[in-house]
Amino acid sequence: MKLLYMGTAAAEGWPALFCSCPICAHARANGGRNLRTRTQALLDGEILLDFPPDTYCHALRHGLDLGKIQTLLVTHSHMDHWFPTDLIHRHEHFGRGTVGVLDVYGNSAVEKAFYEHILIDRFKPHPIDDVVHFHNTHGGDRIQAAGGWEIIAVPADHDKREESLVYICKKGGKTVFYGHDTGVNLSEAAWALLAAERFDLVSLDATMGQKTIGGYHMGLPDIEPFLAKMEALGCVNDKTVKVINHFSHNGNMTQEDLERWGAERGILAAYDGMEVAF
Repeated sequence: MKLLYMGTAAAEGWPALFCSCPICAHARANGGRNLRTRTQALLDGEILLDFPPDTYCHALRHGLDLGKIQTLLVTHSHMDHWFPTDLIHRHEHFGRGTVGVLDVYGNSAVEKAFYEHILIDRFKPHPIDDVVHFHNTHGGDRIQAAGGWEIIAVPADHDKREESLVYICKKGGKTVFYGHDTGVNLSEAAWALLAAERFDLVSLDATMGQKTIGGYHMGLPDIEPFLAKMEALGCVNDKTVKVINHFSHNGNMTQEDLERWGAERGILAAYDGMEVAF
């Protein structure tokens, strides 16, 4: 199985659009892995994780035919994870040769934004009911998705104004935990869902870099205690691939800093275009 990290930044991108802090200046000067688009991943070429404004850019960069994707998991409604307007282009007027239906899973706020974007007057001549189906999703839901995937929605510790979700994805004896965006304070129900699994890969939020804010997002000081709890529950071990992802320049660390921190602990620091096979 493979996980392709197409974008690895928080909402403002990296370097941030209007920022000249030392971290953003370093990214502009050095380029390479320090340049980040908004967070999005593709699991084994079949499961699309989130749909940011940079989705079109990601499809071009990686030579993807997104018309073949049939499952999209959306974590929450924040702009850097959910830009639903582009889904109108799955209508046959704009996109020909699409395969089946794109099933989109997300919470009520994600659903509200979806319909607000696709039902505007100029799109009414191009209804997408036959090519995109939205599924209102809650923590604890178990989804049987195209291609034989089993997906479990897990309640996240993020924006309390909506039911933010992270996801467990399972297929062919492999199990992945995709944990963006969330802080450390998961509910008992969330921990019970994680404890029931044995993960081959875990991808954890490290937005805050050197900092920690006690919830909403994680920083590097949160990662090791979080992994230690997962290990104590028996859901990760020394064979589990561990990745940190979803970075803000406000964490005050360059990609080189993040990689150095990770190398000392056996943890990969994601960058745009990184593909992990496991």
